Amino acid sequence: MGVHLMTGFPGFIASQLIRQLFMDGVTRQIYAVVLQSEMDKARKEVANIKAQYPDCQINLFEGDITLPNLGMDNSELACIAPRISIVWHLAAIHDLAVARELAWKVNVHGTACVNDFVRTLPNLKRYMYFSTAYVAGRRNGRLLENELIRPVAFKNHYEETKFEAELRVEDLKCEVPLTIIRPGIVRGHSETGETIKFDGLYFLFNMIDTLSTSPLIPYIGSKRATINVVPVDYILKAVSYLCTAVEAEGKTLHLTDPNPHKVSDVYYAIVKEMTGKRPVGRLPLPMVKKVLANYKIRKRLGLEYETVDYLAGKGAFDTSEAQSILQKRGIKCPDFIETVPIMVQFYKDNKHRTQLFIPIK
Repeated sequence: MGVHLMTGFPGFIASQLIRQLFMDGVTRQIYAVVLQSEMDKARKEVANIKAQYPDCQINLFEGDITLPNLGMDNSELACIAPRISIVWHLAAIHDLAVARELAWKVNVHGTACVNDFVRTLPNLKRYMYFSTAYVAGRRNGRLLENELIRPVAFKNHYEETKFEAELRVEDLKCEVPLTIIRPGIVRGHSETGETIKFDGLYFLFNMIDTLSTSPLIPYIGSKRATINVVPVDYILKAVSYLCTAVEAEGKTLHLTDPNPHKVSDVYYAIVKEMTGKRPVGRLPLPMVKKVLANYKIRKRLGLEYETVDYLAGKGAFDTSEAQSILQKRGIKCPDFIETVPIMVQFYKDNKHRTQLFIPIK
């Protein structure tokens, strides 16, 4: 069964992934590398997980992925390194508005440090690296899992630095057993709606909620564009299986929706569910960007400027490799529009919790 080491804890996906691994019996012990500033939060989350899985163990190690040996003590490393069978690298800066210097330090340099750490593990069975489908940047057309092509441009520094980080992990494929995971835009749980922050697609929820009393709510985004959004529970079930699936070793896999909806259909479903109204008219994206250039307006709407670029996507993420493996376990991506009511209900029930909202920059 082996011990798993994880970065990115106590973040939402890492925390939920630990629960999934315990529930599926993939491991009974986790080593988590945690920033000093996150240690109190991590201890509380460990207590919550232990209450659910009392027979499983989580060991916290203070560290920093941007430092050699992940900032851990040499004596600690000597003790734990031989026990580690799977490494999960989830730690990253996901903010679409992040400054390039910070994104590079954490996403690129940090990943290089994790790569170096992984190389030292004598009993490693799999290195699971979380990238993003949006390493494709502004590329259009069919986007394959087995290609990593530098686009003409990226939409933001997050995409750029995740591309650079994936390049460095790709180089490890000839040295260690690894799997690169490329999720789409991750949303809350498809059955409960649960999430710990209203980012990504939820910026649209903020805007629609703000405009809910307006007589008209216009469409935004291209008529022909699609948006690829996947629920966190699909990601968790998939990677829990993939980390030990022999067929996934050495592969790069798109955990994206194989049947994505058009932006206009998604937008319609959200507006109708949140307000009972139907969108009327359409604002071209250049106009939306011009309006959002005003900080007071985007703050009032709760809509991050960089988000609107994802409403014009014309790239189609091929999922052939991932689907061929996951279908053996019957793991499928839930339909987005069918689960919009659950997402909206969670948002409405929790919009009083200011800690879930992301500060608009």
